[in-house]
Amino acid sequence: MQVSDRFHLWQGLSRRVQDIASAHHGCLPAALPAASETAPAPVEDAVENTAADTRAGRHARRLFEAVQALTGAGRSHSAVARELGLNRRTVNKYARAGTWQEVMRRPPRKPSTLDPYLDHLQQRWDEGRHSAKLLHEELQTKGYLGHYQRVKMAVAPLRRGLPLDEPRERPPSPREAARWIITHPSRRSPHINDRLPRLLDHCPELRTTHDLVRRFAAMLDNRDATPLPGWLDDLATSGLAPLAGLAGALHEDHHAVAQGITTPYNSGVNEGRITDVKLQKRIMAGRAGVPLLRHRVVLIAHLRRRYADRPTMPPR
Repeated sequence: MQVSDRFHLWQGLSRRVQDIASAHHGCLPAALPAASETAPAPVEDAVENTAADTRAGRHARRLFEAVQALTGAGRSHSAVARELGLNRRTVNKYARAGTWQEVMRRPPRKPSTLDPYLDHLQQRWDEGRHSAKLLHEELQTKGYLGHYQRVKMAVAPLRRGLPLDEPRERPPSPREAARWIITHPSRRSPHINDRLPRLLDHCPELRTTHDLVRRFAAMLDNRDATPLPGWLDDLATSGLAPLAGLAGALHEDHHAVAQGITTPYNSGVNEGRITDVKLQKRIMAGRAGVPLLRHRVVLIAHLRRRYADRPTMPPR
């Protein structure tokens, strides 16, 4: 009897989900709260206008227009890279962008020890205290342990009439979005439960993917392969190439997949043994002969069996 391993079935589906999230990466910023909830529009306009007046902004605009014109004429990314003398990754970035401002958009900075004191910093600035040195001394009395240079960098935008450089949430990566989708709803954090509905409402392709994933997860949880034929048909007609390809592969092993869903058998034990052998190979490669390696592999198998036979500890 051929039995597909449930872990590998789920892993194969998860990889297709990430492929779909990568193909629709333009939807991922929709997971973030609306701009009106985070920052006023006039500030964004001021930042964009400032970027447009810089040398980097003018360079980004010229490159964006050149790349868009050539790719719009049907040229491949490799051909555009050769003609413009750019790296292919740079061409891909400009080709995917909707506007040149997207290319200029700074990545969100990492959290800083100064973040809890930003409101106080803004308040003191509004009250007329514009000396970075004095502001740093005040923050030290409130518990700030960071360097003066960080305070000086933080107030630099205020001197140009811009807001403080506050941390901004970045959109999820394709890998993170895929993990949101494949995680069981009961195990999702409140953060994911807030972001994922926004993303699914904005992207029908990811909504379809999410629904198909949850249907397959229900089959695995219930050990019921009855819905499998209909699920495979929906997979094939979903209009999503990664899922359609997976449907074709699973159709060929339909009976093994059904057994993998319904029976208690799986290759998890064998996978564990293979992992043990690979671990020993990496640890001892070049430093041990075959007799010692064989001894270590057998010893680990013995320890696994001994600990597996022990009664489980009661929950705390």
